[in-house]
Amino acid sequence: MNDAPSDETATIPVRLRAAREAAGLSQGQVAKLMNMHRPTISEMEAGNRRITADELAKLADLYDTKLSWLLGDAPERAATDDPKLQLAARELSKLKPDDLDRLLKLIAAMKSDDDEKGANP
Repeated sequence: MNDAPSDETATIPVRLRAAREAAGLSQGQVAKLMNMHRPTISEMEAGNRRITADELAKLADLYDTKLSWLLGDAPERAATDDPKLQLAARELSKLKPDDLDRLLKLIAAMKSDDDEKGANP
């Protein structure tokens, strides 16, 4: 009998960590919110601890991600499911309107520079 983890069981810990990081949370913060100890979260992300269905559902909710993605049922995320984009959206929503306008102008300038470099390699 082979005790090596299958790709499916290895997916959950990897995705748990990715979702936690995308949510901008530390293991300690998650442990506190879940009423657990930090090493418990670490063990979950390392694949060394079984995760109950209830825990997984709570983590998906906490990380604002789909349970199906954590389970590996959704192989690819849509652009709106990209953890980096979700984190950026959360951070942008915290900005003052004037700061957001300045940032959008900076992004437009960066895109313009990239377009010019692409036209003149």
